[in-house]
Amino acid sequence: MNRRVVVTGIGMVSPLANGAEASWRRIIAGESGIRKITQFDTSDLPSKIAGIVPTSTLECSDYFCVNDYVDPVDQRKMDKFIMFALAAAKQALDDANWHPDNNVDMESTGVIVGAGIGGLPKIYENSVALFSEGARRVSPHFIPSALINLASGHISIQHKLKGPTHSVVTACSSGSHAIGDAARMISLGDANVMVAGGAESTIFKFGVAGFAAVRALSTHFNDFPEKASRPWDKDRDGFVIAEGAGILILEEYEHAKARGTKIYAEIVGYGMSGDAYHITAPEPNGDGAFRAMRAAVNNAGIDKKQIGYVNAHGTSTPPGDVVEVRALKRLFDKHAYDGLVVSSTKSATGHLLGGAGAVEGIFCVLALRDQIIPPTLNLDTPDDECDLDFAPHTARRKSLEYAMSNSFGFGSTNASLIFKKI
Repeated sequence: MNRRVVVTGIGMVSPLANGAEASWRRIIAGESGIRKITQFDTSDLPSKIAGIVPTSTLECSDYFCVNDYVDPVDQRKMDKFIMFALAAAKQALDDANWHPDNNVDMESTGVIVGAGIGGLPKIYENSVALFSEGARRVSPHFIPSALINLASGHISIQHKLKGPTHSVVTACSSGSHAIGDAARMISLGDANVMVAGGAESTIFKFGVAGFAAVRALSTHFNDFPEKASRPWDKDRDGFVIAEGAGILILEEYEHAKARGTKIYAEIVGYGMSGDAYHITAPEPNGDGAFRAMRAAVNNAGIDKKQIGYVNAHGTSTPPGDVVEVRALKRLFDKHAYDGLVVSSTKSATGHLLGGAGAVEGIFCVLALRDQIIPPTLNLDTPDDECDLDFAPHTARRKSLEYAMSNSFGFGSTNASLIFKKI
């Protein structure tokens, strides 16, 4: 990258808590955000659990209250994934103390927020209205409430950010691609500051039924939801669908230094690839994942042995977890067994789809800040090929200089990010 890019703010709405620091405290403590679905009838669904954002109408810092971020009048104009994005963006901008109030700063601050599916609930809701009550019952807010790029659009409008306003739609890689693309925009001089990340909210009957139909979801742990997401464990049987958002404020290094703001970490590497193999299944030998990680290492200009932690894609699906392990072994070779620690925070949050990469990128940043690796929950009996150090059950203290975050999505799309302690 031509200009250095650093992280100066973070915001998160996750199944663990509202807020990045609260979510981090809970994940380090080994707590889970996965619970039984109670919002709708699941009697005819094979999977009855999800990573659900804890909400409350009362004042509680660890619970999400939408009224704190979106005016009640405006809430009917947008899907929930947009509201999550707005909340995480406000948290991140406040954390970075960046609230541009002049044209120069406004025009040099952009937004790029991704989602995998976007406003599926609004699409479903208005489809039902159309076919049950007629065209006049379709909401005038329907289209803008469902468009994926409206997460970026609403953030831009709410905070008067006039720089590049963009969006990414690459399934479960969306959040990571948004961060990487935003970093490149800053590196190339298109902006000085970027609000970047991902958001998703598809926990309603239609959405869960869709993923269940392709046999992607865990079904064996409906009575013990906190045990369901178990990456690399022999008893894993699918991922746990989840919701939320993660937003990072990325900033050109000299710009951040000049205004004296805190800096969490530097983003030094970004790699992408395509498997060109299958719309939902990863290439069995992990070549696509390997090439994305290799590209990120090459982009960072570092020795792969300098990477001490990988926040893996680690969804808890039988084929996917093994494929990622194969790719990790191929890339890191002997270092995979000598000094590298890998974990999957999806074991605690579930899989946030388009929001996953952004949330996991934030966890990498906080791992570097605190020199602690979040655990992989529920890893009781590792699968035969899964013989790396996965930090099972308990957070791990470790000296870290570089951390990698992986995201792989439907459609054979892969993204890897590398962060550096600063």
